[in-house]
Amino acid sequence: MKRRLALVCAAVLAEIGCQNMPEPYAPPVQRPAAENFHPYRMQAIVSMSDDDAQTHFVQDLMPIATSTWRWTGKKPTVRVKARTGEDLRYTIDFVLPEEHLRKTGPVNIAFLLNDRVLDQVHYGSAGDQHFEKPIPVGWVTAGQDITVGAEIDKVSADLGMVLMRIGITQ
Repeated sequence: MKRRLALVCAAVLAEIGCQNMPEPYAPPVQRPAAENFHPYRMQAIVSMSDDDAQTHFVQDLMPIATSTWRWTGKKPTVRVKARTGEDLRYTIDFVLPEEHLRKTGPVNIAFLLNDRVLDQVHYGSAGDQHFEKPIPVGWVTAGQDITVGAEIDKVSADLGMVLMRIGITQ
């Protein structure tokens, strides 16, 4: 009986092992890598809705806020870490309240990176604002903490702007 079972098992195994293999096929076409391809873009943005936003504050950001924005003083500044120094962009989203602009008139805002002026923009109308600009090569060293800020020339009742997010992206 054992011998018969062993012969049946051997026959089954021999039949399974003698199956045809699939036909060979050519490897897929190789393409050159895309120029300036970064599968993981660096982003060091401090969003005022982040739970850890206050850990990045350097100056002039009010601790009391709603879940998505904060009042600022004259020179709101945050600290972030840059993983790279290449192809970076300064980014900020903020609101200029209509009531404040009525009191102060048009304002000039200087956008700062490590206390260096990246650009200065004149704002004459209230509402949502977005500013984004490439950071010159050599202004940021990979692995270093950097300060990202803005300085408004006129404030009303020590309040400058309503800030939603600020930082650098790649």
